[in-house]
Amino acid sequence: MAQVQTALDSVTGAVASNSLGYTLTHEHLSLDLNSFHCDPPQPLASILKQPRITLENLGYIRQYPYSNIYNLSLHDEDAQLAVRKDLEAFKRFGGGTIVDNTCHGLGRNLGRMHDISVATGVKIVAGTGHYLAAKQTASTLAMTVEQMTDLYSKEIISGVDVNPSLNIKCGFIGEVASGWPLHDFEKKAIKATGEIQEVIGCGVSFHPGFNEEAPFEIVRLYLEAGGKASKCVMSHLDLAFVSDEKLLEFATLGIFTQFDFFGFECSYFQYDPHVDMISDAQRIAKVLKLVAEGRENQVLMSQDIHTKHRLISFGGHGFSHILNNILPRLNVRGLSLEQIDRITIENPSLWLQGKF
Repeated sequence: MAQVQTALDSVTGAVASNSLGYTLTHEHLSLDLNSFHCDPPQPLASILKQPRITLENLGYIRQYPYSNIYNLSLHDEDAQLAVRKDLEAFKRFGGGTIVDNTCHGLGRNLGRMHDISVATGVKIVAGTGHYLAAKQTASTLAMTVEQMTDLYSKEIISGVDVNPSLNIKCGFIGEVASGWPLHDFEKKAIKATGEIQEVIGCGVSFHPGFNEEAPFEIVRLYLEAGGKASKCVMSHLDLAFVSDEKLLEFATLGIFTQFDFFGFECSYFQYDPHVDMISDAQRIAKVLKLVAEGRENQVLMSQDIHTKHRLISFGGHGFSHILNNILPRLNVRGLSLEQIDRITIENPSLWLQGKF
């Protein structure tokens, strides 16, 4: 039977892939983005520096989410309580599994993933791998490809010792991140990912730099290292490709095409002001375009929640946004329930299956 490895595996063992249910393939349940802070516009500095999210500053934070330090951490007690409530709602509305893409360099906390899975009944799949070179220590940057493959395979096969009573196994490699142009460290991480994917057969997920050539370059390096195209997800295609032509060209590579900023409805993207963030309506149009081209078996959708303001307790849409607000719109726009299930249940299951 095909299996998927979740953060509960130290207790229950790997689960049947057909038991995942509705799955979000790119989320974060506990991370710290303080080093991602962006300076606020000067006239708004005093508002955006406030140490809490309130009705008075929420509108400003929605426009400049990376300029409020409090908003950038999902590690603190406030955030963890909000995440738990959000996952309880996700479960209540029909959600089954969350794939947590928090890897080395983002403040991964496997113990919290395990605990919140136990508390809510939501299956959580944890990731290994490395984030951007800029977020790594000097010793990590000095790692060889062989050391990386050893680390990734250990965390998937043997697990990570979180505490004396808990050994949690990762279920995929991701999100493996790179900027543009690619840093040498990032190239090593991509190569290591391809090499170990060939051996273990696990799913992998990549974060590309914001350039239309970045996804192609990542896939080239990954495939050359031995990685399998059908086990690879390219994240953030909401931002990566401006034109549908480039998106369709990329889809011919056989990679999973993921739209994972659903719910992020601010067109101004602070990390790169030259890039316009698209809307949910535009994301839906891109999904429908791929389906019309016969590519529904390559589509994945998620929300990449990584700040407080997108959680329900802080005035956001929460992890249930796609379930409650996007899937009905896809149905109205012509997708059958079978096609929706393919994208939200079957595709994630096929991607995550491995030799566990």
